[in-house]
Amino acid sequence: QVQLVESGGGLVRPGGSLTLSCVASGFTFGAHTMTWHRQVPGKERELVASIINIGTHTKYADSVKGRFLISRDNRRNTLSLQMNSLKPEDTAVYYCNRDPPLEASGGSPYWGQGTQVTVSS
Repeated sequence: QVQLVESGGGLVRPGGSLTLSCVASGFTFGAHTMTWHRQVPGKERELVASIINIGTHTKYADSVKGRFLISRDNRRNTLSLQMNSLKPEDTAVYYCNRDPPLEASGGSPYWGQGTQVTVSS
């Protein structure tokens, strides 16, 4: 079955950096656009960045443009998000997914467990 495992989150001070990783399995990773999203309790999940299947084109939310870098390794089914110049408003749980989002058995959307990023002094 499909699986997404995010890691790399943690507590970092404003201005610091973190690199998130997502290991995917159960689908043809290299055939799809992949995305990073984030969610703060009480708010809707927000699309942060996307990268097409061959990695040559990327898009970013305005709030992270110039600070975050999305990349992928199709040989290792791994998606990464390098986050620099972090701000307190970047605090959220970060999730990766496919575009369109993966489906769990029964057709409901599938999301991994996410990784918590906390930016605080």
